[in-house]
Amino acid sequence: MSKSSDFAWLDGKLVPWKDATMHISTECVLRGENVFEGERAYWSEQDQELYMFRHADHIRRLRQGARIMRMTIPYSDAEIETACIDLIRACRYRGSVHFRPVVYFAEGELTHYLPDEIRTGMFILAFSKPSIPALKTGVKSCVSTWQRNGDLSAPSRVKSGANYHNSRLAYIEARLNGFGPPVMLNNAGKVAEGPGSCIMMVRHGRLVTPPITADILESITRDTLIELAREELGLEVVERDVNRSELYVCDEAFFCGSGAEVLPIASIDHYDIGDGTPGSVTRRLQDLYFEVVSGRHAKYQHWLTPVYAGATAQASAAE
Repeated sequence: MSKSSDFAWLDGKLVPWKDATMHISTECVLRGENVFEGERAYWSEQDQELYMFRHADHIRRLRQGARIMRMTIPYSDAEIETACIDLIRACRYRGSVHFRPVVYFAEGELTHYLPDEIRTGMFILAFSKPSIPALKTGVKSCVSTWQRNGDLSAPSRVKSGANYHNSRLAYIEARLNGFGPPVMLNNAGKVAEGPGSCIMMVRHGRLVTPPITADILESITRDTLIELAREELGLEVVERDVNRSELYVCDEAFFCGSGAEVLPIASIDHYDIGDGTPGSVTRRLQDLYFEVVSGRHAKYQHWLTPVYAGATAQASAAE
């Protein structure tokens, strides 16, 4: 994924990339005091359109995280949507895009949260991000020695920048040991999720995934796949606690998230998952997911927000 772009959106306006700056004394910089969303937009060659996927649900989750962090977001949902669209249009993307609306605390003190005590700002980043080759082959995973954040310490339900120090520790450990994204357990010793994605497995014909009370992010991709598995594939989906050893004997497993998409797991701790290649359920869900996000499944059009349609309509009205 490219980590630069032509523009960013900062505190109410589009700015050139080099001008997207904030002071080093902000609480966002000093303590990671921000909440954010990681969203995707997918290009439809057939429609010549870029679709933001489940954008309204992402903003709803952003507000949930901000509420827990006692942050007052200074923009309406409509203003945030317009800002995301304006930024992506300005960058003229015609492929898969990963974008991040971020709400942050500016200069203040650790105890400040009231609007008259500390300024709350917002920025949005948008990058080109094609799907990774490992979607076809799967990744070699492991169980991390680092535990997932607990709800009584730093709730994983909150998508906060500060929480991702926990993720980074797990990622780096796995990489140093020769693995891809790891699986993290919670403080009860049950499977939680990956550092930046949820996990699902197939056992005895059922799709099984840890519950949202297992110290995981309330993942929108996870929710999407649960609905698609039940409604389109007729699978039984079970949300329950998962033991570490179950991962070693499951038939299939995969990570899922806006960034990870539907990422097959080939092995965990050197135990092959199935025959070590992506399984049939994973493949079917993966294919279905990409049909939906790119606008090729009419039933789920309500999950899509077009980026360029408004610009075309404006141009026609001006002629």
